[in-house]
Amino acid sequence: MHNGIDLDVYFEIILYPVAGLFIIEMICRTAKIANWIKLLTQAVMCVGFGIAYLVMQVAHWLTAGVLLALAIALFYQAKRSKLDPQKALY
Repeated sequence: MHNGIDLDVYFEIILYPVAGLFIIEMICRTAKIANWIKLLTQAVMCVGFGIAYLVMQVAHWLTAGVLLALAIALFYQAKRSKLDPQKALY
């Protein structure tokens, strides 16, 4: 069964959020931005991609679910890092 999306589009759907996480990480490291701000920015980006993937013409439910779960984990880590930076896992 073919749903109208080619294999290269699936790779792009995977690569865009990964590239976004990497770019945010590199910008925050070079600018020496606080860890909780970096995590919060990455979480907001994951929520954005998750919502975008849910409203696409051919919805990617699993990818969106994984991104939203990652966003929840990043929000938690951002809160934990802001409250006590010594307890942050990294």
